[in-house]
Amino acid sequence: MLADILKDSNYKLSQFSELQIQTLENGVILRASRDKLVPYATCAVRKREVKLTPEEIVRQLYVFVLRDVHGYPVERMQLEYPVNFGREIKRADIVVFDRDETVAPYMIVELKKPKLKDGKDQLKSYCNATGAPIGIWSNGESISFYHRKDPNYFEDIPEIPHAGQKLSDILQERWTISDLVAKDKLVTERKSLKDLILEMEDEVLANAGVDVFEELFKLIFTKLYDEMQSGRNRVRHLEFRNYGDTESELKSKIQRLFERAKDLWPGVFLDDDKIMLTASHLSVCVSSLQDVKLFNSNLEVVDEAFEYLINKSSKGEKGQYFTPRYVIDMCVKMLSPNSSETIIDTAAGSCGFPVHTIFHVWEQILKSKGFDRGHLFSLEEKPQECFDYVNDKVFAIDFDEKAVRVARTLNLIAGDGQTNVLHLNTLDYERWEERTSDEDWIDTYNEGWKKLKKLRVDRNSNRDFSFDVLMANPPFAGDIKEGRILSKYELGKNPRGALQTSVGRDILFIERNLDFLKPGGRMAIILPQGRLNNSSDLQIRNFVSDHGRILAVVGLHSNVFKPHTGTKTSVLFIQKWDPILCPKVDDYPIFFATMQEPSKDSGGKKIYVKRRDYPEVRTNHVVSEGIASEQLDHYNTEPVDLDEYLLDKHGHLIVKHDLFNHDGLTQDGIAEAFHEFAKREKLSFF
Repeated sequence: MLADILKDSNYKLSQFSELQIQTLENGVILRASRDKLVPYATCAVRKREVKLTPEEIVRQLYVFVLRDVHGYPVERMQLEYPVNFGREIKRADIVVFDRDETVAPYMIVELKKPKLKDGKDQLKSYCNATGAPIGIWSNGESISFYHRKDPNYFEDIPEIPHAGQKLSDILQERWTISDLVAKDKLVTERKSLKDLILEMEDEVLANAGVDVFEELFKLIFTKLYDEMQSGRNRVRHLEFRNYGDTESELKSKIQRLFERAKDLWPGVFLDDDKIMLTASHLSVCVSSLQDVKLFNSNLEVVDEAFEYLINKSSKGEKGQYFTPRYVIDMCVKMLSPNSSETIIDTAAGSCGFPVHTIFHVWEQILKSKGFDRGHLFSLEEKPQECFDYVNDKVFAIDFDEKAVRVARTLNLIAGDGQTNVLHLNTLDYERWEERTSDEDWIDTYNEGWKKLKKLRVDRNSNRDFSFDVLMANPPFAGDIKEGRILSKYELGKNPRGALQTSVGRDILFIERNLDFLKPGGRMAIILPQGRLNNSSDLQIRNFVSDHGRILAVVGLHSNVFKPHTGTKTSVLFIQKWDPILCPKVDDYPIFFATMQEPSKDSGGKKIYVKRRDYPEVRTNHVVSEGIASEQLDHYNTEPVDLDEYLLDKHGHLIVKHDLFNHDGLTQDGIAEAFHEFAKREKLSFF
């Protein structure tokens, strides 16, 4: 009944419990009006029947939340409260009055505007006009809580006080990592870190006179450090929070935390780098970020934010777009790297392929020792073998300095302060020596460079290496026109051997990546689909088949890289010929698959799995010592809320795709089908 009324609106019911929804539905009365039945219900506050519009449904349900969850009596509430703006009167959806000053608004709830920005603007005007210190916005799906500190500063707060609490009880509470897990805003408010960054840009950073990328990078870097320290000492209080500090006190505290983070994870910021935001701007940003848990099972939360920031500042201009993490996970599952093998990404971006390979191998190491993968998998203490793998076997290269710094951050975390992420131009290997002899470059990258040099086939050449596994998503856009570079590549010449005037960057990456692999080594590379079927690209396909076995071709949906590009892409999987691991043959089967689920809509927004997609799966999230776990019961007899999204075992939304089975909750996909193919073909890595 209620779902039918909300069907074509921007309001949802996913924020409310099954009991609250059922209580309201049980009270619905149908009244005849103009030859149709109109739903009404008795308002808990006004004690009279009201017509159930989408907005009214959410309002009535939120009254239940205020009354039954937070303990506020309906006698302290008023609906459609008049707020004066000069001669104009507007009406606030719900007002909760102060316990002592019974006519003074204490909380104002805004539901009329189903979009956050519009709702927050309206809420601010109501709070400023009435002096209410607490504002709440909701559309039944997302919710936001604010403390009005002054007319121009509304601070995010994690929740509202219970009827028996004061606002100061909420603001002065000391948080541990367990509190952050339990109250993570990304889960409780159904937001993403990117959403919060957009809010900060809109309200604070656009006029702050600073480099937005640099300042947000510093804050995320600092918060990651704070979470890691508390993850390894669970009684430690988080420091990246405002516990009632003055703005200047808060800035000093966050700057000290930033200095400690730089000491632990060197080579990302300069020694004399400082946080450049003013104390007031920093205070707003800290309040927006402090209730977010950046660490999760695979760092995807922070990765998505970095992807947005780097694309905005530089990446998109070069035609290099970050690979969605579900595509990366498919590639990792299909190539199945292990702890004894070296791996490199030659166009690393924010290092998605290496980081997800690390997690894949770590899981193998932990499983071999009888350990489970925890909720804070990327943060918890691990056996030394895990760090040894990152330090000795995992490498990455990118030519974009900002991307390299992000990639280094993620790998420094995984590698406990060590990383082999290098700032180099993969294609122009002849000029590496100019970079590797630069004193500033050496200060940051020399440890990783020394390890990479050991993997060269010829100690005097930077062309050929001996990696076991390579995964990359090279830039699609832009041709290489320099004859000096083109002359070093077979694919820089036409079939008659004459040097071409320009060659697509991604074409040269195919050859360059094969140079990085040892015989029997394997790779996954994402390419524009035309490379695999255009008649003009026959030379490329012949080159590939001469150098290795084509293991698989997986066609990705055209929405995968939206909103950045609609280019149709495929993932090409190759194993280099080797007498033992991959003997050369003229005829062999190839695994072909095409992604059917789009994973994103036409605007590039991710599509998530809903519970109704898998009604047999029941998820019970149990919080114990701050660690969320899940028990699955495939014989579910309880009603499933069809409007709720299915969450994985870490409480995160699952993108709807058919590339692999996510946590055993969805159907087997392309990766599982390839596993069966690989076993039948007796591929060396299965």
